[in-house]
Amino acid sequence: MAEQQVQPLHNEKHANTKVQNGINVDFLKSQHLMPVVAHEFARVATEFPMAFVKNTETGQFQAVAMFGLEPGENLFIENGKWTAGFAPLAATRYPFGLVKHPEEDQFGIVIDEASSLVGEEQGNALFKDGEETDYLKARKEALVNFIEFSRVTEAFTQYLADKELLVQQTLTVDIKGEKKDINGIYLVDERKLNELSDEAHLELRKRGYLAPIFAFLTSTHQVARLARLKAQRQADA
Repeated sequence: MAEQQVQPLHNEKHANTKVQNGINVDFLKSQHLMPVVAHEFARVATEFPMAFVKNTETGQFQAVAMFGLEPGENLFIENGKWTAGFAPLAATRYPFGLVKHPEEDQFGIVIDEASSLVGEEQGNALFKDGEETDYLKARKEALVNFIEFSRVTEAFTQYLADKELLVQQTLTVDIKGEKKDINGIYLVDERKLNELSDEAHLELRKRGYLAPIFAFLTSTHQVARLARLKAQRQADA
């Protein structure tokens, strides 16, 4: 995999730079988990199972989409192509990123110059006569939204953790008659959710948390899809 060359975006340096739409397949092919934000849970649930993973150092939980059943495995990349009908926002941000300036609450935009999506021949221009193009403005807005969505998702996840609605579970999948356990993930505890008081339910509704919770619960049925994809891949091999 090519090394990244992440550089601050500059209207002179990148005056002729163009960016093609697409995702970083090189990076994604070895990712079995990808962070997702609550705003996209409903869409994610139509393609991927979701889970929460716990950072052992901070104790914080993060919502993720599962692309594979074990580390380093992405079942949605075949022959160098992304095969799912949707990619989470964390994947579509590339080749751009935001970096926070240490002294102030400001973000700067960076670009991976080594990306195959970046060049001077094909794609969407970033600058015209030194000014940002509409394309770049839209990409910037999406990056800023992602930061905001991530903050909201952190608060949502923390709330679930505080209410003890996240429970560590082992998912068992059947791959061509062989049982495989997936450990170290947390799911929403449906039993505890159903036992919440009317008051607690109302609180969830007021915060807008019910929709992402139900989307999350629905998504776990997609684990069977991962098992099918894995069985297919093993058969092809």
